[in-house]
Amino acid sequence: MNIPNLLTVLRVLLIPFFIALFYMPVSWSYWAASSVFALASFTDWLDGYLARRWKQSTPFGAFLDPVADKLMVAVALVLLVQEHATIWLTLPATIIIGREIVVSALREWMAELGARAQVAVSSLGKWKTAAQMVSLIVLLANPPQLTFWVLTGYVLLIIAAALTLWSMCSYLLAAWPHLSITKKK
Repeated sequence: MNIPNLLTVLRVLLIPFFIALFYMPVSWSYWAASSVFALASFTDWLDGYLARRWKQSTPFGAFLDPVADKLMVAVALVLLVQEHATIWLTLPATIIIGREIVVSALREWMAELGARAQVAVSSLGKWKTAAQMVSLIVLLANPPQLTFWVLTGYVLLIIAAALTLWSMCSYLLAAWPHLSITKKK
């Protein structure tokens, strides 16, 4: 166990606290939940940076890091969909969660074929993640009333959903030769 892996484990352990803070019946619950989510987002960047810088990448970290990210984002999206109950949040949330399921399954299947490198993380994914994390931090910090900040969060989440679809299509196109029904001889 090294520091990058401990940061990843911390992200998973923060999830119940994040949920509890979100539902606390106090005026500062949104800010507290958003702060925990922001901390988790920062540890996501930090653990990757430290693992590369200190050459401490491990199979455990390679497995748990994307799981921790997807869990935290999915939990945040589910909480926000329930709280906001609007198509402007529900549709992008559905796209983002659905894409994560499709791409995770695609990567697992491509790994079985020995072609996982064809669906590796791209720079487009980094932009998607940035828009997604900022939008979630903004939306979590504000009650579900249409204000400038909530509208900004919706717009960023819609941008993240569009980038999510774009990156999913890129992955599917890269994997298409392996997905096609007809075999070349």
